Amino acid sequence: MRLRVTTLLTLAAIAASAAYLLGQAPAAGRGAAAPAAQQGRGAAAGPALPRMPDGKPDFSGIWQVLDNSLDAGIDAHSASWGVRAGQGAIVDPPDGKIPYSAAGLAKRQDNYKNRHLDPVSRCWKPGVPRIMYAPYAFQITQAPKMIQMSFEFVHSSRSVYLNDSTHLSGIDFFLGDSRAKWDGDTLVVDVTNLKEESDRPTWLDASGNYHSDALHVVERYTFNGPDMITYRATMEDAKAYTRPWTIEVTLYRHKEKNYRLMEYECQVFKDKLLREGKGDYLRIVEK
Repeated sequence: MRLRVTTLLTLAAIAASAAYLLGQAPAAGRGAAAPAAQQGRGAAAGPALPRMPDGKPDFSGIWQVLDNSLDAGIDAHSASWGVRAGQGAIVDPPDGKIPYSAAGLAKRQDNYKNRHLDPVSRCWKPGVPRIMYAPYAFQITQAPKMIQMSFEFVHSSRSVYLNDSTHLSGIDFFLGDSRAKWDGDTLVVDVTNLKEESDRPTWLDASGNYHSDALHVVERYTFNGPDMITYRATMEDAKAYTRPWTIEVTLYRHKEKNYRLMEYECQVFKDKLLREGKGDYLRIVEK
């Protein structure tokens, strides 16, 4: 009998507790958890992207590619003396190879045999797109109608116009003529008028991959978070390639304290250098 009473009292206590808790539970829409279908609507979003006053993405800052193998070879390549192995940056065609014409491939192979003649080793302008993945930092300064890019390598600079202007006629530049527009949050830059001379070319890398004077580049800059830019460049050149092809690299924002561009004075490698003078007047001269 005592056991039955104890059991009944226990059940009554549980029922009372349940009734109290149900009375304290918030009504739906008044602090209750949102239905599963609605959860996430008010969830914290990722870090906000930097934006200009007009709402466009603001790419201002100092950026650099971290994969230093790309300047040695934009396509997949094994390690060699002074060159680290790399997987390349070609995303189209899917096989990761530059779609050279037969004549274009022959010239590329000749360049590779003479890769000591890499134009950058002579301190010449790298051209576009190579300057974007060269192992040197560059700074973007952005205004609504113009973006200025200042590069550490040999004091190079690019002016990207966002004022609906057209390309200049009859004037070529080693870093091209850049006119841009917005495609949503992506900056699309059309680059033409790329200067290319037989005695002063611009290669795509130090392995002899190249283009002709007919090169046309379309660049796309898209934020991948506030401190990374996905950079894509599509190359079209009927004199060297059988079809357009595309690369993709990641640009990283420098966030180190007081980081800035340095004065990079490129020195051409000399075949023969000699020491001249003595003591405090010792210097190295070309003979």
